[in-house]
Amino acid sequence: MSGTEPGTTGQVGKIREKFVGHPLSIDFFCEEAVMEPYAGCSVSAHHGRMARPLQLTFLTSASKPGQLPETDVEVAFVGRSNVGKSALINALANQRQLARVSNTPGRTQLINLFTNAGGGVLVDLPGYGYAAVHAARRNAWRPMIEGYLTNREQLVMIYVLVDGEIGPTALDLQMLEWLRHLALPHTIVATKHDKVKPAKIGARKAELAKKCQLLPADVLWVSSSKGTGIDALRTLVVDQLTSA
Repeated sequence: MSGTEPGTTGQVGKIREKFVGHPLSIDFFCEEAVMEPYAGCSVSAHHGRMARPLQLTFLTSASKPGQLPETDVEVAFVGRSNVGKSALINALANQRQLARVSNTPGRTQLINLFTNAGGGVLVDLPGYGYAAVHAARRNAWRPMIEGYLTNREQLVMIYVLVDGEIGPTALDLQMLEWLRHLALPHTIVATKHDKVKPAKIGARKAELAKKCQLLPADVLWVSSSKGTGIDALRTLVVDQLTSA
């Protein structure tokens, strides 16, 4: 699940300095990645715990990391376009219009910050992998995402969203490989649990985890529409925002 335990910002900062010259290998049209085996941490301890909706309020948007305001602690959500990122953020807050939801992928084109009333900030990063977005905009996303993830000292956890219905794409696997290379703390969240047939969910969980070089217990499955896993994810987010 996570490459570094939450709350180890100082250690992460040292690792970032070591690999600061290593570029993000995602160019939105890349070949299949080959990853080294990775040992994650179980998310099962957070299942079954009830959590109140996050009290999120939109703070600001920015096209460059340098434009972001100073904050105490942040968690970020990143994933392929159309993975259900905006719907998931809305579900965490139990609000329908907090993050913009659209049937057209690629609508999140800026770094969007939401303050949490209980402390900390949730960050919504642009989705990657949508070819219909203008080439100039896609080229701008790379340094935007890379710059934020590698240089934001307040960042304690990166939630990588993977489409549970179709499984991890080559872009998803390259994102995971890059995060692991830099030892950046991350958690894999499989979306669209409700889109997988009940008879196939066990096999799909095992398959998705294997492709991500994890055990099934290391992946948190969610459904924004049905509420599956939302309490567990809320608990994780709150723990990371308040314990850093």
